Amino acid sequence: MSELKLKDLYDGFRDPATIRMLAAQIGEEAKALHEPLRIMEVCGGHTHTIMKYGLPQLLPDNIDFIHGPGCPVCIMPKERIDHAIALARMEDTILVTLGDMIRVPGSQSSLAAERAAGRDIRPLYTPMDALKIAKENPDKRVVFFAIGFETTTPMTAALLHAVVTQKVDNLYFHINHVLVPPAIDAIMSDGQAKINAFIGPSHVSVITGAKIYAPLPQKYGTPVVVCGFEPVDVMQGILMAVRQQKEGRAELEIEYSRSVTMEGNVKAQQLIDMYLQPRSHFRWRGIGDIPDSALELRDEFAYLDAEKVFAEVLPTEPIDDHKLCICGTILKGLAKPMECKVFGTACTPNSPLGSCMVSSEGACNAYYRYAGVLG
Repeated sequence: MSELKLKDLYDGFRDPATIRMLAAQIGEEAKALHEPLRIMEVCGGHTHTIMKYGLPQLLPDNIDFIHGPGCPVCIMPKERIDHAIALARMEDTILVTLGDMIRVPGSQSSLAAERAAGRDIRPLYTPMDALKIAKENPDKRVVFFAIGFETTTPMTAALLHAVVTQKVDNLYFHINHVLVPPAIDAIMSDGQAKINAFIGPSHVSVITGAKIYAPLPQKYGTPVVVCGFEPVDVMQGILMAVRQQKEGRAELEIEYSRSVTMEGNVKAQQLIDMYLQPRSHFRWRGIGDIPDSALELRDEFAYLDAEKVFAEVLPTEPIDDHKLCICGTILKGLAKPMECKVFGTACTPNSPLGSCMVSSEGACNAYYRYAGVLG
């Protein structure tokens, strides 16, 4: 028996013949649609698959992608990036976070610029590396600037559990974990975005279960298909959405059934509930304040909460984007990157004005890489 290789697990889901077959099926069945299908892919991972594999070019004209707010770096408002910078500037402090956050501009600086100026700012491969750094530096404060959607929250909860049970007293948490369903609800309630179907991110649903999307089809009459990130998965998810629209159905369906269930990872959910609770409100970049759309530390763990312990150094005023940047409009599904006047000129991955260009999951970054901008 030959050894199983990593590519054996995904090769079939990138098979050109299968993708073309699905494109032909979608094209045929989309002829029966009564109106154009405008699909929001909520997650930036889906955006990159769509652009990298040229899926829009394979689909009929009556199917369009609308890019959503599912990139945790892109939706981070400048004032919270300023929080990270203020924390990093404290004496005897090491700030740790995931790599993409380091390049995102705040109001006056970025973590990359602060690092170049001598601040101790370290990117993490995994949140558990923060525990090692804290133990190796007992004479310093270590602040973990935690970001991400439901997918990465369990790792922060696991780190919290380790800190509490091992009585580590020099590691603090600045929690920026946000939630997908309230953001979708905010976009749909606003009424400006013309969306009539969703493909939901499978990695979120592996943790939460697909059940978190159950209210959306009933409330807005839009199909929701939870699908994987390989091109065959995305095309299959689109076909399922087309069939729902064609048949007049608005239901929650799971394409990525090889890992997603309705209930999700119950143990991970219990660990999150042990340490984190819903935050009453959170300001999303470009979208604004959304109630109950993020998490915060439970009150009994306030002694670990960097927002409370170091409140005196943290700015409190909300800060809007650069007036030429339309990241907020893109995140609400009202524009595409090419419509931005500074896209690919004043704003590039090497000198980003907006967060959607910084992050490897951002829509502008995906268009810059894969939409022919580079020539």
